[in-house]
Amino acid sequence: MVVANLQETKKFRFTPENLHKIEQVIAKYPAGRQRSAVIPTLDVAQRQNNNWLSVDAMNAVAEILDMPYIKVYEVATFYTMFNLKPVGKNFIQVCRTTPCWLRGADKLTKLVKDKYKINKGETTQDGCFTLTEVECLGACVNAPMVQINDDYYEDLTPEIFDKLLSDLKDGKKPKIGTQTNRQNSAPAGFEQN
Repeated sequence: MVVANLQETKKFRFTPENLHKIEQVIAKYPAGRQRSAVIPTLDVAQRQNNNWLSVDAMNAVAEILDMPYIKVYEVATFYTMFNLKPVGKNFIQVCRTTPCWLRGADKLTKLVKDKYKINKGETTQDGCFTLTEVECLGACVNAPMVQINDDYYEDLTPEIFDKLLSDLKDGKKPKIGTQTNRQNSAPAGFEQN
């Protein structure tokens, strides 16, 4: 595998805190079945490694779980929740499933492309944003929606989304969830007081 980034050449080591988390995850499985912990262990590695999995990080997972490296690579490359190259500080995932698409998800993608001059799979020069499109994020009633890092932002319009991205760029923490004060997933018009 070609080294795509100089960061990848540094040997990945889990922090003591993350090793403790991994021990707790492995303990949930029967003795001798630690390989079942591959997905949550990859998640710990990705979080420690600035939201992406280097080859060294995947190798560390394989070593901890006593798995062949290729088996870990197979899992990491199969699931879209794992990033195999560095991503920006704010990893934007625009939902493209039918409800979000019908309610304007394409306008959200276009906003990011036009304003920040990146395409799907690219990161802004300042490292602030990476853009991708994904399938169903599971909040169809509050479409369109995006996931940024671990947070969902729902009931978006291009104007609301633009403000949300500007806040993130300025280091502010926008309100997660519905952006229209809708009460949970009630029909539009049932706003909270």
